[in-house]
Amino acid sequence: MAQQGNGKSVLFVCLGNICRSPIAEAVFQKLVTDAGISKEWTVDRAATSTYEIGNPPDYRGQACMKKHGIPMSHTARQITRDDFLSYDYILCMDESNLQDLKRRGSQVQNCKAKIELLGSYDPQKQLIIQDPYYGRDEDFETVYQQCIRCCKSFLEKSS
Repeated sequence: MAQQGNGKSVLFVCLGNICRSPIAEAVFQKLVTDAGISKEWTVDRAATSTYEIGNPPDYRGQACMKKHGIPMSHTARQITRDDFLSYDYILCMDESNLQDLKRRGSQVQNCKAKIELLGSYDPQKQLIIQDPYYGRDEDFETVYQQCIRCCKSFLEKSS
């Protein structure tokens, strides 16, 4: 479970919760930790699907994060009804995630979460963060670079 903060909250979501969302969550957690504001944020990650529940992050993503000195450890979980009620932001990776989350969120009374594409914060305007699962190691590096840009921008805009 995420470290509970007092102020704002963000949930990063992708299809399986083993590639993109764990990278985004780890990157954002490092940014708020380095900025000395981790107590102000609750940060977590989840999946839209049930495919990978209980599994660790993809080994290629773990290797990428290790190379950049960013700690990452979690077990995949699926998004819950409570997530829509408790998080300020639910940031997802692609159009499919977005449609799924908006459909689910519309079925939750008093949904407080603002559901957006993480890529909407990218200064380089790369709206979609492609799933690297069927790709190569370099694709995980691309996801990492996109997450760094997007998370920095999101943090600036939400602080």
